[in-house]
Amino acid sequence: MSDTFDITDMSGLELMQAVLNGDIPGAPIARTLGFAPYLVEEGKVIFRGTPTEGATNPHGGVHGGWYGTLLDSCMACAVWTKVPAGSTYTTLEYKVNIIRPIKLGTQIEAIGVTDHAGRSTGIAHGEIRGVDDGKLYATGSTTCIIMKMK
Repeated sequence: MSDTFDITDMSGLELMQAVLNGDIPGAPIARTLGFAPYLVEEGKVIFRGTPTEGATNPHGGVHGGWYGTLLDSCMACAVWTKVPAGSTYTTLEYKVNIIRPIKLGTQIEAIGVTDHAGRSTGIAHGEIRGVDDGKLYATGSTTCIIMKMK
């Protein structure tokens, strides 16, 4: 893994591909919550993960924040793949619709797809699906701001 890199010289797609390939570190929250990039294409990012006991609420179910974090990550990173070198992004808002509970130990895919990426905003939608059962567990949408780095 490289010790130094200049993100201002890389597009969002190049950065996400470098994370996928292990050339640069991914977001620490991904390690904390047990998910990692599985596929990176222009306009599409898939994370795979499996909720563990550390992602549960007091009732023992997978916390809604786990769904939200995975959807925020895949959708915003899908937008990031459309951001040119010299620019960055951040989430302005996102919405999550939980459809059914995910059982602990169920491997899921969080799939984010860009709907629009312009000079100042990006819009994407996402879904969480079971890898083995194909069930739809949650959907989401996001709006991101795209900014020039100084």
